[in-house]
Amino acid sequence: MSTAFPPDVAGDRRHDHEVCLTRTLAAAEQVCGERGVRLTPQRRRVLEAIAAGHAAVGAYDIIDALAASGPRPAPISVYRALDFLVANGLIHRIDSLSAFVLCASPGSSHRAQFLICQRCREIAEMRSDAVDAAIGEAASAVGFAVSSAVVEVTGICRACSRR
Repeated sequence: MSTAFPPDVAGDRRHDHEVCLTRTLAAAEQVCGERGVRLTPQRRRVLEAIAAGHAAVGAYDIIDALAASGPRPAPISVYRALDFLVANGLIHRIDSLSAFVLCASPGSSHRAQFLICQRCREIAEMRSDAVDAAIGEAASAVGFAVSSAVVEVTGICRACSRR
């Protein structure tokens, strides 16, 4: 099992978020270039708003963040940007929170598995072949064809449990 970043990354003094943001945007540009799609200024601004932290962020929080540095965007334009970013594997939708978070492996096709802190809403994306296999085996045993599987595990992150 691997976890893309620790659930308490924001509290880690060694974490350089400027480097994190630079890597996120570079990866997004690379993925878009490889797929022949454009990371328009609006899509980039939405991605930057999500990348501002490692916590889940809702669409209207994104709209408010964008409005703080310019004209308030129309919700439909933000939702279209979110749809584009999800479709191109740059972000994930966290259904239980109606929110979005960066993808730890941008552009790669994978089943999403998340550890979600109930207090601070920080998200850790993890990958476990064992979890994927268990879902596949259980579905197969009852003749079910899985088209999508997102695992969301809620609890308390390390940083919040120390507080």
